[in-house]
Amino acid sequence: MDKINYYLKGEEIIKTFGDKKPTLLMHVCCAPCSCYPLTYLIKYFRVTLHYNNSNIYPASEWELRRKELISFVERFNHDYHSDVKLIIVPYDHEGYMKELRPYKDEPERGKRCILCYTKRMREAYVYANDNRYDYFTTVMSISRQKDSQVLNQIGCELAKEFDYTKYFYCDFKKNDGIKKGIAIRDQYGLYQQNYCGCEYSHR
Repeated sequence: MDKINYYLKGEEIIKTFGDKKPTLLMHVCCAPCSCYPLTYLIKYFRVTLHYNNSNIYPASEWELRRKELISFVERFNHDYHSDVKLIIVPYDHEGYMKELRPYKDEPERGKRCILCYTKRMREAYVYANDNRYDYFTTVMSISRQKDSQVLNQIGCELAKEFDYTKYFYCDFKKNDGIKKGIAIRDQYGLYQQNYCGCEYSHR
């Protein structure tokens, strides 16, 4: 099957805005991954970030990423004259893992990971729809370890469940997104984790 260029699909959506700046809720996993996507999105959207990542293990790592994200958003808003908002969902690792544990022996990027992406995206998407955001997306397509085709297919399927919020297609790796993100990460001196976040990748 031919791969879809989700960066171009996102650009096509943006062309329909005219002078309007719709609202967008973006699921985020950490500050470094947010760097380039934020610089791209604030040109077209009024952005709110949604940090709902009870998959992260241990709790001290979740807290470290939480604090780094709060600090980064404050500095980013100052430097870019923006008004990015941040929502933090309380940590509940054991509750989150109940659905994932049956897949503990799955390889990375297998069924367990796809379920994990879907759970977090759906949770954030529910918030977006309940609070009448125009669009929803996830930061995860910036990651080298995550398949943008899979993430956008999940987003497309989730969009069918909601009556208001549309899905914004994206592939933040395109247009040198990773390289640009690294430059911003280094500029801000951000903590860069060396694993995805879950207890399986941690081990």
